[in-house]
Amino acid sequence: MDIYNTNTLINEQTGNLAFKLSSFEDDCQFCSLNRFNYYSLIWIKKGSGTAQIDFAEFDFTPDTMFALTPYQPFTLKEKDKLEGVVLNFHPDFFCIHKHNEQIACNGVLFNNIYSPPYFCVTDDTRGEFEMILSQMKSEVQKADLAQYELLVSYLKIFLITASRSKAKQQPESLRDTPDEKEPFILQKLKDLIETHFKSKHSAGEYADMLNISPKALAKMTKNHFNKTMTNLISERIIIEAKRELYLTDKSVKEIAFDLGYDDEHYFSRFFKNNAEISPKVYRDTVGFARAMAL
Repeated sequence: MDIYNTNTLINEQTGNLAFKLSSFEDDCQFCSLNRFNYYSLIWIKKGSGTAQIDFAEFDFTPDTMFALTPYQPFTLKEKDKLEGVVLNFHPDFFCIHKHNEQIACNGVLFNNIYSPPYFCVTDDTRGEFEMILSQMKSEVQKADLAQYELLVSYLKIFLITASRSKAKQQPESLRDTPDEKEPFILQKLKDLIETHFKSKHSAGEYADMLNISPKALAKMTKNHFNKTMTNLISERIIIEAKRELYLTDKSVKEIAFDLGYDDEHYFSRFFKNNAEISPKVYRDTVGFARAMAL
């Protein structure tokens, strides 16, 4: 059995998980669809298999680390026997949005719609991760003075190390594509989505702005991001909606309007179809309403 076993902190005011460090030796806890209301970092140390995350499927090998956000749907199915470690933390324990200037993992490690939600644990970082996890394990078991502050410090180091590692593994640009026009178009697409996702929700609108056919754009996004244009736009809207639900006290109607939806009920259905949970339940279990109650 791995040295981590299971080490859990419970939020005393809510009775729910705040922080958890555990090990696994098969795919039992991952083989059915999971939607957790906390962040998950899953380090596959041994074994291989297939991951189904959101709209895409990925093959993985040893020393893959997955970084998953609250309620992000996923399954992991082993081909070769899996062993690894899972680090879970709830936004009430540590909010990546509020501390993004300190750790810069949002949009890199988490919530990056243009890259897969995983990276390779290299020889350079394996020892660092093991050391931080060992320190976390020791601190969870101590229950000593300033335990929360020290655990958060370790968590920050872990997230920064993971974000740096993933950033280094991402191509600096899309210049390696055979067609020199594609990198420019795809970078322009990213900029357009970031600028207009609150007001332009259809693939055709972005194709028009890029002056290419919707079919050509669809082929590029599928080839480079393994997603459709609709997926990209929807994911960007949902990320913003989740951020607003957690960080603000805006009503669902206000958030919907800010994101370009005049009909609150239509927006709620859109959110539930993409996030597999309603905006209200998301806020009650992850977001602002819970944070304010603490």
